Amino acid sequence: MTDDVMELSPSNFNKQVLQSDSMWLVEFYAPWCGHCQRLTPDWKKAATALKGIVKLGAVDADQHKSLAGQYGISGFPTIKIFGANKNKPEDYQGGRTSQAIVEGTMTALRSLVKDRLSGWTGGSGHSKQRGGESGTGSKKDVVELTDDNFDKLVLNGHEVWMVEFFAPWCGHCKKLEPEWTAAAIAVKEQTKGKVKLGAVDATVHQGLARRYGIRGFPTIKIFSKGEEPKDYDGGRTRPDIVAQAIELFSANVPPPEVLEIINQDVFKRTCDDYQLCIVAILPHILDTGASGRNGYLEVMRKMADKYKKKTWGWLWAEAGSQAELESSLGIGGFGYPAMAAINVRKMKFSLLKGSFSETGIHEFLRDLSVGRGSTAPVRGGILPTIHTVEAWDGKDGQLPIEEDIDVSDVELDDLEKDEL
Repeated sequence: MTDDVMELSPSNFNKQVLQSDSMWLVEFYAPWCGHCQRLTPDWKKAATALKGIVKLGAVDADQHKSLAGQYGISGFPTIKIFGANKNKPEDYQGGRTSQAIVEGTMTALRSLVKDRLSGWTGGSGHSKQRGGESGTGSKKDVVELTDDNFDKLVLNGHEVWMVEFFAPWCGHCKKLEPEWTAAAIAVKEQTKGKVKLGAVDATVHQGLARRYGIRGFPTIKIFSKGEEPKDYDGGRTRPDIVAQAIELFSANVPPPEVLEIINQDVFKRTCDDYQLCIVAILPHILDTGASGRNGYLEVMRKMADKYKKKTWGWLWAEAGSQAELESSLGIGGFGYPAMAAINVRKMKFSLLKGSFSETGIHEFLRDLSVGRGSTAPVRGGILPTIHTVEAWDGKDGQLPIEEDIDVSDVELDDLEKDEL
C-alpha cells in the first residue's frame, strides 16, 4: 500500500504506532485475500481524508507473521484501533467503505478525547514516560533479578522467564532497554502473568553470569521449569519479544476442553468468550455406540490441542438434540458428523466440507486461520435457542422399551374381514 497509508512492519511498528501519541487504525492483510484487495481503494481514500487527524497503516500479515500473531490475527482483513491504551487495541467493527471508516474513526477519536479530558492518558510512548505509571511499559514490569532472588523466582517458580543479562556500559543493552521494557507489560497482560521478563546486571551479579556462561551483552536466556535454559536468538524489537513470549505461553497451556452443549449457558459462554467456536454435531448414540462417539471426540480433542494457540472454543451436541442450532447452520437432519466454525461477533459461520478426520478438520481450520474459508450468515442473524438436555453418561444408547400390547381378545377372522 502507498499514498497516505503507512506500511508497517516489526522494525517500525513500535516507534510509529506504540510510542506515538496519535490514534492509529491498522489493517492486517494478506496479498492474496480478495476482501483485502477490495478494501484497498477505500482504505487509501480514508487515509487521505483523515490525514493529520488519525493515522492509517497496513501490515502484510503473510510476511510479518510474528506481528500478526502478537495481536491474534486469524482472518483477513482485520482492522484494529490503537487508541487510548496502545497495549489493548480494539477491533474495528464498522463498515468497509471510505465513508464508514471515516465515521467510525471519528467516533473512536471522540472517545479518546473524552478519555483525555477525564485525565486518563493511557497510550503515549514509553520513551516519554519512562519510570511513570502509565504508557506502554515501565521499569516495574521488568523484574530485577539478583543473586539473592534468582533461584526463588526463576528456578523454583512456575512461570516461564525471559531473562536479559546486561552491562550498564553496553551500547546494545541501552538500545534494547526501551524495547524490553515496552514488551514487559504486553507480555504480562497477554500471557496472564505466566511469562515474565527479568533483567540481571551481570557486572554486579557475576556469580549468575558465570553460572550461565554469559560472555557477551546483552544475552537473553529462556527458563522453563524442569528444563535447561535456552538462548533466545530472535529479534530485539518489542513485537519480536512479545511474539516469542506468546509462543512460550501457548506451548505451556493445556488444550481447551471439548464441551457438550447441554444448556444455553455453556453455548453462549463458549461462543462469547472466544474468537471462534468450533461446533460439532455428532451422530445419535444409537448409530455409533460409545466407542464410535469417543472416536469422534478424540479427533476433536487432538485438533483442540493442535490449535490451542488460537483463542477458539470447542463444543459438540448429539444430532437432533439442538434442532434450532442445526437449522441456523444449515446442517439439519443428515450428514453426521458435521462441524461448523461460528464467529458470534460477525454472526457468520463456515461449514466443514471435507471428512470428519484429523486431516479433514486440519485442512478446514488451516484455511480458516488464513482467511480462505467460505462463510455464510447465521440464519436469522441471532444465536439460536439452545435446549437444556441431559449430559451424555459415556455409555452406549438403549432403544426405548415398547409397551406390550394384549391381543388375546382380538378375533383374527374379524381382522381378515376388515382388510377385505
